[in-house]
Amino acid sequence: MPSRRKTSMFASAFCSCVSSFVLICVVLATPQWVSSEVRFSRTNATVTISLTYGLFSGTCEQFVDAGLQVSEKTFQVADALSRSRSLNVAIIVVLVLALLSSLLSSGFTCTNAVSNPYQTFLGPVGVYTWNSVCGVLTLIAMILFPVNVQGNSQSEELARGCSTSLRDHLGSRHSYGYSYWIMLLILFLNVASLIVIYFYDHARYSKKKEQERPIENAPKDVILF
Repeated sequence: MPSRRKTSMFASAFCSCVSSFVLICVVLATPQWVSSEVRFSRTNATVTISLTYGLFSGTCEQFVDAGLQVSEKTFQVADALSRSRSLNVAIIVVLVLALLSSLLSSGFTCTNAVSNPYQTFLGPVGVYTWNSVCGVLTLIAMILFPVNVQGNSQSEELARGCSTSLRDHLGSRHSYGYSYWIMLLILFLNVASLIVIYFYDHARYSKKKEQERPIENAPKDVILF
């Protein structure tokens, strides 16, 4: 059976990993990744398309000139994209892999909280590995999404699918929503898990080295005995 200290530290890391898993599910499921206002010219008018979307779905509204709302509708991101679809799919794949990594990390921390696995990789090494993988994949998703929105003009492409007879693109404004910023919390939880396991591993290593100290460092009365 593991010591009380090991159980408490790995249980704390387990809670962080489970929270990370839940938050990745929330990130994938919610459509509040970005809100964009994209302006286009039209014959004798200026049209503003207001979009709020995530990786799978979104909503768009059309405003003409002085704020007259013409229409509002829901769309599927994959169906409305062509040029930037591949990168959107890549972000989904990256987050699914991060989800699996978080699940594995949760399993490893739970195993160590209730037992002492004899395989090295099932111990702290495995927790380090899967937490690091989850954190790196989450960071990649955070980088790729703005690249797709602003570098590949994803909002402009989606806006053109929401309306017809749009001509020149006049400008865009983007604001990233809570679904996107939650990934910062996921990164924090992964780092917290790594720190907890590092302190446990460091304390265990120090205790082991103390037990293996050379005989010349032992008290003289013990040596004489």
